[in-house]
Amino acid sequence: MSTLKELMNWRYATKKMDPAKAVSEEHVEAILEAVRMAPTSSGTQPFEVFVVTNDEMREKIRKVGWDQSQITEGSHLLVFAAWDNYSAERIDAVRAHMEELRGENPMLSQYYENLKAVYLPREETVNHDHAARQAYIALGFAMLAAAELGVDTCPMEGFDAAAVDEIMGLNELGLKSVTLLPLGYRQEGADWLLPMPKVRKSKDEMVKTVS
Repeated sequence: MSTLKELMNWRYATKKMDPAKAVSEEHVEAILEAVRMAPTSSGTQPFEVFVVTNDEMREKIRKVGWDQSQITEGSHLLVFAAWDNYSAERIDAVRAHMEELRGENPMLSQYYENLKAVYLPREETVNHDHAARQAYIALGFAMLAAAELGVDTCPMEGFDAAAVDEIMGLNELGLKSVTLLPLGYRQEGADWLLPMPKVRKSKDEMVKTVS
C-alpha cells in the first residue's frame, strides 16, 4: 500500500485523459463516499455533488469551461455545487438529521438556533462563499481518495459558473457550481505535464511556527 506522501506525489492535475479508459462505478462510489464523509462547518454539508456522464451535457460544459478536454475525455465529471444561501429551513433540516441519529438534545437545538442567529442576517454572498469553502474541503478528500484508487483527477475553477448553473438547472435548486472534478486515467505520452517535476514551496517558506 502506498504511503500518504507517495499518493500526494503520484497525483497531479491531469491535463490529458484517455477516453478509452473508464473509471469503474465501484471506484466512483468510493470517491463519492470520501466526499460524503468529509468534515464541514457545523456538520451542515452545504453543497451537493452531481456525477455527470451524459456526453451532450459534458460537451456543453466543456464549451464554457475553457475547452478543457478532461471534461469530456474523463469518464465522469463531478460538479460541486454549493448552497446559494443558508436558510432556516436548511439549518433546521441539518438539526433534524442530527436528532434522528443522536436523539433530541437541548444543547444541540440551542447550537443550531445560535447558528441561525449568526448566519441568517448575513449577506447571501457571504453565506455562499462559506458554503463553497466547505465544498472545497470535500474536493480535497475526493482527490486523495481517487489517488488511493489510482484514478486521475484535475480540479477546475476555469469555467463560467453562471453558464454551468444554467446548463444544469442549478439555480432552481438553490445551488451554484463552484468547482469541477473530472475523473479518468492519464494518457501516457500525451500529457505534457506528466513528466514535469512537482513544484511546491519549501517547508521553510510555507510553514511558520508560533510558540
